[in-house]
Amino acid sequence: MISVISPKSSLIRTVISLILKAVRRFSFAGSWSSSSPFVQRDFPAGVIVRKPNETMRLIVTISVGVVFGFLIGISFPTLSITKLNLPSSLLPNVDIAYIRDKSSGFSTQALLDALSSAKYNRTQAQNLNGTSKIWAPSNPRGAERLPPGIVAAESDFYLRRLWGKPSEDLTIKPKYLVTFTVGYDQKKNVDAAVKKFSEDFTILLFHYDGRTTEWDEFEWSKRAIHVSVRRQTKWWYAKRFLHPDIVAPYDYIFIWDEDLGVEHFNAEEYIRLVRKYGLEISQPGLEPNKGLTWQMTKRRGDREVHKETEEKPGWCPNPHLPPCAAFVEIMAPVFSRDAWRCVWHMLQNDLVHGWGLDFALRRCVEPAHEKIGVVDSQWIVHQTVPSLGNQGQAENGKAPWQGVRERCKKEWTMFRVRMTNAEKAYYKEMGINPTNSTAD
Repeated sequence: MISVISPKSSLIRTVISLILKAVRRFSFAGSWSSSSPFVQRDFPAGVIVRKPNETMRLIVTISVGVVFGFLIGISFPTLSITKLNLPSSLLPNVDIAYIRDKSSGFSTQALLDALSSAKYNRTQAQNLNGTSKIWAPSNPRGAERLPPGIVAAESDFYLRRLWGKPSEDLTIKPKYLVTFTVGYDQKKNVDAAVKKFSEDFTILLFHYDGRTTEWDEFEWSKRAIHVSVRRQTKWWYAKRFLHPDIVAPYDYIFIWDEDLGVEHFNAEEYIRLVRKYGLEISQPGLEPNKGLTWQMTKRRGDREVHKETEEKPGWCPNPHLPPCAAFVEIMAPVFSRDAWRCVWHMLQNDLVHGWGLDFALRRCVEPAHEKIGVVDSQWIVHQTVPSLGNQGQAENGKAPWQGVRERCKKEWTMFRVRMTNAEKAYYKEMGINPTNSTAD
């Protein structure tokens, strides 16, 4: 039988052998007595003399301790910090996952480095509790304690992957946003409208009937964004999901109804014309034979854009004010980024139909009669489908749509009163003569 002795075992035996030799060398010390000629009795006062046998006992004890410690040390050549249950305050910022990936064990030097790093981080934390604490008043409200470089004050509707590098997620960044408030019964009409918009447009559907998955029969629906809340209007959705800091990446925001015929409409050409004529708020011209309410939004066949019109006698005491100028309807408005930031703040949380908003849009651009207009050469047809009215509820013998219409009229009056009161309150606070008010 062949016995194999490991280098570690050989080293242990050598150490033990040296200790035994030392013990034998001093074994005679045990026979010393007080009469031995080798013992000197006359020592200075206060000096403690240790007898040789006690000295030998100390040497043996130390040697055994050294050997025992040595044996323990070589039995555990590496220490895995991941198996130690250290308090978090000791290593607050050590990336254990990184350590585990780099090595299955954790060397003594690595442990010292980690402790050094922890000490540095504790020092930094102590500094932050003093005069080095961050306070950036230019940050958005509530984020003043963050360093400005980490603040992401705006967002977007860009769809991202769950894998790969974030910088490679987007092959294209849409520059415009178009929203439709829809019910599934109008799917054919909405499908035709969506197909008028290229990949430069993010498509966002607001579903007032709660039906979303059925839209996946259209290929474009799979890359669109769907928000579903039953029996809500597009202005309710707009106030809650189109915050200016969310739609900030988009140059223009289309907020459209579902019942628009777009056979004669081209989205890219429309964008070109609103840029050309400096329109901050606009809409396509309306087919003159259907769904007309105001002369201002009627399409004119002899021009690209118009910004003013003539109405019935007495309707426009000021030709630069609605409904003769600075006016578009709320069925198919298009806003620039800056104009929408103002309009969003004017939307009232409880006035969900938006009636009266068309007369107030002028407050968000200056001069309004130059920056609000109708694009005639890109026109649409308002089909006046009362689908949202059918989402109402029959009460007191009235049809659902009747209750919805009554609510619309009430909201128009309420909005006008709120706007007038808010304007008067401002003028009073600023010491301005309220007779100069231009409130509608």
